[in-house]
Amino acid sequence: MRRDYYIFSHGRLKRKDNTIYFIDDIDNKRALPIEQIDNIHLFGEIDINTKLLNYLAQYGVMLSFYNYYGYYSGTYYPRKKNVSGFTTVHQSYFYIDYDRRLEIAKAFVYSAIHHILRNMRRYKEKIKDDLIQEIECEKENIDKVKEIDELMGIEGRIRKKYYSSFNDILKNGFTFEKREKRPPSDPVNALISFGNSIMYTSVLSEIYKTQLDPTISFLHEPSTKRFSLSLDIAEIFKPLIIDPIIFSLINNRVITKDDFKIEGEICFLSESGRKKFISEFEQKMSTTIKHRKLKRKVSYRTFIRLECYKLIKQFIGDEKYKPLKAWW
Repeated sequence: MRRDYYIFSHGRLKRKDNTIYFIDDIDNKRALPIEQIDNIHLFGEIDINTKLLNYLAQYGVMLSFYNYYGYYSGTYYPRKKNVSGFTTVHQSYFYIDYDRRLEIAKAFVYSAIHHILRNMRRYKEKIKDDLIQEIECEKENIDKVKEIDELMGIEGRIRKKYYSSFNDILKNGFTFEKREKRPPSDPVNALISFGNSIMYTSVLSEIYKTQLDPTISFLHEPSTKRFSLSLDIAEIFKPLIIDPIIFSLINNRVITKDDFKIEGEICFLSESGRKKFISEFEQKMSTTIKHRKLKRKVSYRTFIRLECYKLIKQFIGDEKYKPLKAWW
């Protein structure tokens, strides 16, 4: 079974015969058999060459790069093998037809809110009831929305209320005043930004394995500098996967304030903190749930791929898209 590899040290990635090797800056060598690699995430300063990139492209392996602070910089995205002009044309049509675009965008937001409320209800003895009710009221306004900007506004207000509940959920001296992305200035913001980066690249990896075009999105405006469909689908999975990981890491004292660094106005995870987060993330992504329709166990990672397939079915007219709403 193929899996993701995370490299935190500085060094070189090179191909020798049919194996990828990572050689760190003190010449320790580690083999990464190509058949076992799904994606490689590079957090250190890594030297690579075209021989390596060409070999990775043969196997559809993506390289994701993260900056000094651990935040996502970009992805080496090999030429897609699963391509379909038919699907791309129909995906584009759903973007161009504003009503159809809005319908899909609403589906993403409904799913995100479902998972936000699911998290809050798990801590309902600590969270004020009126906060959950306020989010429910905001949710009722979605049907009336006629513009994407209005929809984003509702989603933004809901997230603000949701984030205000974090102080009731988190323990061990961690507090959260407000969401700050550029740059994150406290440990909780640093965890959210790091987790969202990992979620974004994981979604992009699953899109790559399907016939979807990652640049044609519906909730977020398509851009020349990002795979915006990944942002759309990640909205579903951030509250389902990333936020519970943050709650668990903090409340169970797996991550402490010693796992963060502050330089100027930027707060970020140290290498030890990143490793702890990634360990929990990979464990979560491999966790399986009995799928009600497929009648078999499905991992969280597979749920992301299934979401892509459901979108394709909508685009080609097979089945109306119904976003994931966790029932477990």
